[in-house]
Amino acid sequence: MELYLDSANLKEIEEGFKLGFLDGLTTTPTFMQREGITNIDATIVKLSKIVPVLQIEALGNTAEEVLKEAERQLKLGLDPKKTVFKIPVSLEGVRACKMLRNKGYLVNVHLVYTLQQAYMAMQAGASYVCPLVGRLQDQGHDALTLIEQCVDAVNYYGYNTKIMFSSVRTNEHVRNAINIGVHTITVPLKILKSLTDNNFTTLGTEQFIKDTRLMTVRVREAINGVNPVVKADSKLSDAIIKMTEYGFGCVTVVNKDGTLKGVFTDGDLRRNLPKGGKDFLNRKMGEFQYTAPVSIDADCLLDEAAALFKKTNVDTILVTSKGKAFGMLDIQDLKG
Repeated sequence: MELYLDSANLKEIEEGFKLGFLDGLTTTPTFMQREGITNIDATIVKLSKIVPVLQIEALGNTAEEVLKEAERQLKLGLDPKKTVFKIPVSLEGVRACKMLRNKGYLVNVHLVYTLQQAYMAMQAGASYVCPLVGRLQDQGHDALTLIEQCVDAVNYYGYNTKIMFSSVRTNEHVRNAINIGVHTITVPLKILKSLTDNNFTTLGTEQFIKDTRLMTVRVREAINGVNPVVKADSKLSDAIIKMTEYGFGCVTVVNKDGTLKGVFTDGDLRRNLPKGGKDFLNRKMGEFQYTAPVSIDADCLLDEAAALFKKTNVDTILVTSKGKAFGMLDIQDLKG
């Protein structure tokens, strides 16, 4: 099934065709007017250099006028093999379709609302027949049945015509088009961009990224750089200031030679403060009793850190390198 973008917005068109697999662009004078375009010819030429196939309007009151307008546009430098002339269905319109097709030009007979209109366009040799699904549904008609009947007619009678599903309003319309088996669909960028969206896909992708990170990233690469450190001869008040400054729930205490003394946490502060007396804040950090902190080597993979977090039920792990404090790994750092 061919996939066209339906737009006259240059930014949308450039964004859409970066995908690399769109078959072409459909546009209308109404789209151009809404975009504030005043030089239609210059816009058509510009678009023809961006897209693989350009479908543009060829208007006239008679078949001869439609043919004349199409050939005038071709003289702007358009490639007849990559240009489709859109003609509103009417008796003169299908006559113009036959005249253009006799010259080898591509034609889309559009603004189709009935099977009879579609049949006349097919009989005239239209390259595309384009019912407007959204507009028909707005009027309370069974547009999907019409589309299905058009596809059946092409398949049954062997017309060399592609049925284009247009006036797409929802993702459901795209699914309808696929199920019915239309040959072509033209879609606004907003709908096009949403076709790959699915919450379960998003969740699955996030899980894959998370698990890959755990198996490929080392602890030293994941720590956030926040590592408040105080010397063993520093006062507790200095440690509290350091913890507050960094917004961290613990501080690493090191000896003069840089080796690890221990880790003082906000939990230690809460437990000791009530019984510490007025001089408590002046105590040296080296005076406190420290148990061996939960730690991990900086060169370990995050997968090992995740297992350690789960085993110890802590939120922060001391990271060491060659026996010295290197940093702190927060459980949130696992997420990247």
